[in-house]
Amino acid sequence: MSDAVRQFTVGIDDDGIRLDRWFKRHLPETSFTIVAKWARTGQLRVDGARATPGDRIAAGQVLRVPPAEAAPAAASPRPQRERVPLTDDQIAFAREMVIHKDAQALVLNKPPGLATQGGTKTTEHVDALLDALQFEADSRPKLVHRLDKDTSGALLVARTSRAAAFFAKAFSGRTARKVYWALVVGVPSIDDGMVDLPIAKQPGTGGEKMHVDEENGQPSRSRYRVIERAGNRCCWVELQPFTGRTHQLRVHMAAIGHPIVGDGKYGGPAAFLTGGISRKMHLHARRIRVDHPDGGSLDEVAALPTHFAESLASLGFEEAQGDAMPLEEPKKGPPPKSVLKQRAKAHAKTMRKEHRGERRRRGNRD
Repeated sequence: MSDAVRQFTVGIDDDGIRLDRWFKRHLPETSFTIVAKWARTGQLRVDGARATPGDRIAAGQVLRVPPAEAAPAAASPRPQRERVPLTDDQIAFAREMVIHKDAQALVLNKPPGLATQGGTKTTEHVDALLDALQFEADSRPKLVHRLDKDTSGALLVARTSRAAAFFAKAFSGRTARKVYWALVVGVPSIDDGMVDLPIAKQPGTGGEKMHVDEENGQPSRSRYRVIERAGNRCCWVELQPFTGRTHQLRVHMAAIGHPIVGDGKYGGPAAFLTGGISRKMHLHARRIRVDHPDGGSLDEVAALPTHFAESLASLGFEEAQGDAMPLEEPKKGPPPKSVLKQRAKAHAKTMRKEHRGERRRRGNRD
C-alpha cells in the first residue's frame, strides 16, 4: 500500500456536493470519523486550503487526501448498500427513455419529475434505473452530468470508464454544448443576450436554493435567444449555459425579470400563467452535442414532454422554429452589466415583498 498523499480532481457529477458525501461515493471505506480527524489536523485540503467535511466542493477542484494507511487499522469498510432488483415495469420505463445507444454512450430523454440522483427522501431516480441500461456492456453505465428533477430532456450516460472520463473532461472543459428550450414570463428587451451574473447558495436554505451574489458567487454565464413571442405575455426562448452552476438557467432568467413558466421556486406566483398553460416547469434540455470518445461527435435531440408541447401549440408556436436556430457562438456582446444588476435587484426586492406578504397572511390566520 502506497504511503503517498493522494490527489483527486472533482468531477462534474460531484459539483456542489458536500465533501463528506464525496468520500461516501468514492472512498466508502473511509469513515466520517477519519475524515473529520484529517480535517481537524489540516491534512484534508481543497485546492490547497484546509477543508471541513461540510464544505461544498466544485467540479475541477483538487482534493488532497492523506495516505490510505493513515486510517486506523480498526476502521473497517462500510458494507455497500445492496441495490434492490428492478421490476419489469421499471426496466421497460428505463429503456423507453433511451434515444441513442452506442458502445460508449447512451442518451436518455429524462421525463420531468424524475430526479437524476437520489437524496433525502428521493428513492426514484435515473441512477437507480441504470442496471436496466447495461445491455451487453461489461459494467453498469455511469452518469456524467445532471438535470434538475423538474427539467426534462437529453441526459448523457457513459457506458465505459473510458467514456466517463472523456465526457467528464468535456463538461468540465466546457466543450460540450447543451441547448435548452424554455417558456418565460414576459419578453426580454434584448432578443439575443448574455446574462453574466455570479451565483451562490442562498443562506438559510440548506443549499437547496441559489441566488445572485455579486461578492461571493461563482462566475456564471448564460446565453438566451428569443425564438417566438406571444404578445408581451410570454415568449419561447433558447438557452445555452456557458458555465454549469446549480439551477443556473432558472436563477438567471428570474434575475433579469423573466422567470421560467412553472418555476415557482425562483419566480414566485408570477411564474404561473393562466389560459390553460400547465403549471409544470417549462424547461427542457432539447439538444446535446459533445465530442465522442471514438471520434466524431454525438449530437442528439430530445422530444418535448407532453405539457410543454401542448403549451407551445396553444400559443401558436411550431417546434420547427426552435430547431431552425443555428448552434453558434454568440455574435452580440453582453447587455450592459448595470442593466442586469438593476433587473436582478428589482426582482430580489419584489420577491422579498411577496414573502413578507405571505408571512403576514399566515400570521393573520393564526
